[in-house]
Parts: sequence; C-alpha cells; structure tokens
Amino acid sequence: MALKKLEEMKERVLSSTEKKRIGVVAAEDDHTLKAIAMAVRDGLVEPVLIGEEVLIEALWASVAPPGQDLPEIVEAKGREACVDTALNLVRSGNIKCLMKGRLETGELMKGVVNREKGIKTNNTLSLLGLFESPYYHKVFAVTDMGLLINPTLEQKKAALENAVQVFHILGTEYPKVGVLAAVEKVNPKMQETTEAADLKEMNRNGQIPDCIVEGPISYDLCMDPEAAVIKGYDSPVAGDADVLLVPNIVAGNLMSKALACTGGAKTCGIVWGAAVPIVLTSRSASAYDKYMSIVFAALVGGQS
Repeated sequence: MALKKLEEMKERVLSSTEKKRIGVVAAEDDHTLKAIAMAVRDGLVEPVLIGEEVLIEALWASVAPPGQDLPEIVEAKGREACVDTALNLVRSGNIKCLMKGRLETGELMKGVVNREKGIKTNNTLSLLGLFESPYYHKVFAVTDMGLLINPTLEQKKAALENAVQVFHILGTEYPKVGVLAAVEKVNPKMQETTEAADLKEMNRNGQIPDCIVEGPISYDLCMDPEAAVIKGYDSPVAGDADVLLVPNIVAGNLMSKALACTGGAKTCGIVWGAAVPIVLTSRSASAYDKYMSIVFAALVGGQS
C-alpha cells in the first residue's frame, strides 16, 4: 500500500519488534544529535554514537530532553577513525543504519565505496528522497538528488532499480516510474529523452522488472492528471507517479530544494545500494527532515 503521509513510516517502525541500531559517524554535531534525541524519545531507534566521548557527552546534555539517558558511545578520534569504526560495526552486523555527523559527505562515502573496507553491495549507490506535497495525493520519490553527477544509462538503470527496491519494502508492489525530460518525444539532440526511451524499453522487455516505467515524460504529466488529459497523454504513470528519475544531479538538486523550500513539501532521504541505508542530510536541512530521514532508514534498514 502506497504511503499517503511520511508520518505513516513512524507507525510502521513502532510496530516492528526490532528496534534498529543506527550508527552516527563523527557524532559531535548538535544538529544531528538533536534529531537522534527526538527519535530516541519516540522509541524509534537505538543509536550508537561514534566519536570523541567527552565532546559527545557535552553536546548530548545540551540537546536531549531532561532525563534522557546518554546512548552508547564508541570512542574514535578523527574522522577517518570514525568512518573505519562505523564500517566495522556494519560488517559485524552491529548496526543496521548509518548517519553522517560532523564530517563531509565525501569523507564518509569514500570509506563506503572502498574496495577493501567498504560496504557497497550494488554497483551504483543513489540518493533517494521521499516527498510529501500538499498538492499531491501520496508520497513520491526523486532520484538521484546528490550522488550521480551525470549518470550514464547504466547508472540511471541502477538508480531506478534502487528506488524500486525501496518502494517494494515500503509496500508498493509495482511502483510507477517517470523518467523525466523537458519533452515527451524522443529527440536525438536531447540525450535524456533517448535514455528515457531506452529505460522504458528495458522495462517492457523484462530487464527492469516489477515496476512500470514511462519516459520521456515531463514533470507536469507525472504529477497532474489534468495535464495528461489536456495533452492527450495516455499512460498509467501520468498523474500517479511514485518515482521521478531525474537526468542529472543539477535537476535533482534543484527539484528537491524547490519542492522543500517554496513548494511546501516535507521530505526525507537515504542513500541506497550499501549494506545498510545511509542518512546524508545537509546541515541546512530542517530538524523534521533529519528526524524523518532517521525514521526512513530505520524502516528499511536490514532489508537491503
């Protein structure tokens, strides 16, 4: 069953008999710890804070509600040591989700994709964002928002498959995927249209199973059934898309920020394609976005 609201994920997490352990890498960050404290307060996760204990203790005391116990801390000094420790905990099965703390995304992802020490399970990692818009009837996803700069056709296929896998876990049996472009017709001068058509054909011939892929298709046709009627566009994806696959990182970044900053959308996101889901929210993200990203990771953690 498709999610109508992001808050529904909380109910699903709370109904689980297993409380997911989430490792916070370089946890000496007040914004991150505030979101973690909210998730602990609501009984959603069991955090493992990786970093310098003295600094973490002081920050936790400043952000956590009075009387909330200090979570488990694993001492590690320096960002590289924090990443190595976190990856060891993932490989041992000790934690089911990761969250970036006070370090750069590149520092964490460098360790994740390392051939010897990393935890990548798919050929392509992708950043999948969920959005709840006041102008749309269900939660939908945008991918990739922040990892794949100018993805190849194979990388787009992998990002699409990552999104479909997550939606299966969320309960959507056949996610409807719109491969976005500025026009609906294939134009050899517009690579995103030819690759969208290729992905649609892969879906039709069974190379991308258990979903419905449409493309090239514009954003308005994916999201607005009236636009499809006006343009005479007939597709099961029109007006009912679950996943929007963008052509590059610029489109994904602009779309996600426009939806959140001026479109009134609530959002959360994870990286998929590793042994565990990874929360990579930026420091400018709202506390709610970070909190819901933790909930999202807890819900799908352990099912990759």
